[in-house]
Amino acid sequence: MIKTAPQLVEEVKQGIKEVPVTTLENQLAHKIVLIDVREPDEYLQGFIPGAVNLPRGILETSLTTLPQAKGAEAPLDELAQHEIYLYCRSGARSALATESLMRMGFNRVYSVAGGFEAWKKADLRIEMP
Repeated sequence: MIKTAPQLVEEVKQGIKEVPVTTLENQLAHKIVLIDVREPDEYLQGFIPGAVNLPRGILETSLTTLPQAKGAEAPLDELAQHEIYLYCRSGARSALATESLMRMGFNRVYSVAGGFEAWKKADLRIEMP
């Protein structure tokens, strides 16, 4: 049976950890990895403080470029020591990205429910490049 994109996202969300923006806001004070999986033009319109832009299309192959992984003997193992939060515009791409990282072996990875739109709706702080 062929699935639509929304059906796939809903199915994926059943197997991942999704957190509300309030949880992410509280975690920003800790040493987390925050990845914005939107496209660069979306990121340039504003982002959550501390977020690094790794678009969904290059996420898996670019993890070792993150500051927490750079220079480590085993960069992915080093990265796995941190909680990783992913967000996109609405929460669909970040859900798929979260599933992908879980398949890679990361288990402290979370998708932000509602994404950047939910963050803006909650009137939380946004940074500009």
